[in-house]
Amino acid sequence: MTPQQFRHWRRALGLKQKDAADRLGLKKRMIQYYEKGNRDGRPVEIPKSIRLACYALSEGIGDFDGQTTIPLPAEIAKPE
Repeated sequence: MTPQQFRHWRRALGLKQKDAADRLGLKKRMIQYYEKGNRDGRPVEIPKSIRLACYALSEGIGDFDGQTTIPLPAEIAKPE
């Protein structure tokens, strides 16, 4: 996932950077690094775990307990 794809994912879900950070369990600053593609001039790669979490959120999955998926609450589910 490129920084541009990450930004597009966030915007497609209608999330502000803070909202995306909260949903992914990150600090807002990490979202900014991922979207910029670097941190203090050094490249930043979006980890596989974050890429998979982005996919899960896009599909309306809020959590996974090891056996079943737990949907996002209706008020924050993916837009139609």
